[in-house]
Amino acid sequence: MFLHLLSLQELNKMGEDTLNGFIGIRFTEIGDDYIKATMPVDHRTRQPYGLLHGGASVTLAETLGSIASFMVIDNSRFICVGIEVNANHVRSARKGFVTGICKPIHLGKTSHVWEIRIHDEAEKLICISRLTVAILEKRPMA
Repeated sequence: MFLHLLSLQELNKMGEDTLNGFIGIRFTEIGDDYIKATMPVDHRTRQPYGLLHGGASVTLAETLGSIASFMVIDNSRFICVGIEVNANHVRSARKGFVTGICKPIHLGKTSHVWEIRIHDEAEKLICISRLTVAILEKRPMA
């Protein structure tokens, strides 16, 4: 499925000086039809009540889906941009790590839809998210 396969090291290096690096997102596994990453539940990702911030979960979900689209498209001809993300926060997390697993729902010529399930260390569902990505032709730089 993945055309432009990057190594875990390359994926993690790409995020070093971005929001991903700041909040500790780390890619951990790439399979035939999925990509997986972890994120700590700590001072960077919790809200004032001590629970995992919903925005942090959405950041993990959008990161996974965007990278997955990037790895599926022909990067010499196309770019991918997120156009819609939703999330249902099912359970809270207070510590440890959460893991997001991203799988395709639809891989079309002009759009991709990804499902991202985020679990805690006990494999309990924390959040389920869906990301829609537009696939756009690259335009010459003006």
